[in-house]
Amino acid sequence: MRMTIAAVGRDRSGPARDLYDEYCRRCSWPIRLVEIAPRRAIPLERRLADEGVRLAAAIARDAAVIALDERGRLLSSRSFATRIAAWQQRRGDLAFLIGGPDGLADDLIERAELVLALGRMTWPHRLVRVLLAEQLYRASTILAGHPYHRD
Repeated sequence: MRMTIAAVGRDRSGPARDLYDEYCRRCSWPIRLVEIAPRRAIPLERRLADEGVRLAAAIARDAAVIALDERGRLLSSRSFATRIAAWQQRRGDLAFLIGGPDGLADDLIERAELVLALGRMTWPHRLVRVLLAEQLYRASTILAGHPYHRD
């Protein structure tokens, strides 16, 4: 299974990037990060549409799309792992979309098979990447049968 995290914004270095890289290294699935540079000098509606086009172009056409949004569904780690296993059998590729400060374009939200929240609080985009990478790593260990601290 191939995973892509397509995100608006750049995160070249620092502690958050180091932690993101560590969880990706530990994960049994390859995770590809595609960063889309934000364009702040254009009106909001055009900016969201532009980001949406560039995010959509960064992911496989047949991938299951998961959009991260604070208004999305809250899942336990085990439920998230179960969904990944189902997608893995049906599709093979997963694409996680992380919008910019104003979120994701409506058409991307509508395209998503799951709109996922990592909590109801607002998180910095750099930390969203870390939280997502950690949950992907955790899902891979759950599905591999490693002991899970909640059992």
